[in-house]
Amino acid sequence: MQTPDDGALVAAARSGSDQAFARIVDRYQSPVRGFLRRVSGNDADADEIAQDAFVDAWTHLRSLRDGTKLKSWLFAIAWRKAKARARSMSRSRTRETAWQALQPVSDEPQREMALAMQQALGQLPEEQRAAVALCLAGGWSHSDAASVLDLPLGTVKSHVSRGRTRLIAILGVVDA
Repeated sequence: MQTPDDGALVAAARSGSDQAFARIVDRYQSPVRGFLRRVSGNDADADEIAQDAFVDAWTHLRSLRDGTKLKSWLFAIAWRKAKARARSMSRSRTRETAWQALQPVSDEPQREMALAMQQALGQLPEEQRAAVALCLAGGWSHSDAASVLDLPLGTVKSHVSRGRTRLIAILGVVDA
């Protein structure tokens, strides 16, 4: 049985198929949550933002002009939700520090590196962190990331380059 493409799922969901929208959610909830976890630094916040993003997607599905652009459209909604959430949070509370403080100390080098990376990402400016999360961690093209983040292509390229350089410096990694 052939899996329907995004365009077909969007068309069916617009026609009132709850099952089609459920398939959209099944297809994209994990990647959207992964992106939001890297951007927000807090799994619980990321899950809430993702849920809000999918509710907005359902509510505004008719505004999506081209169903084949569903993935970028969903990530753009998630990004806007994440930015709104970050703006509303108190400046005195640093999400990454609070999240890391709650995590048990582990002797596993991989776990420690993941925590160090999350803390380092938290030191990047918001838009730079999002560009790094999409392009370096998520494997997105600069062009697709620019579309999602609603930034010029050159700005995304700068964010990725500067973010990578800053992460290397923060983590003390020797760049090969």
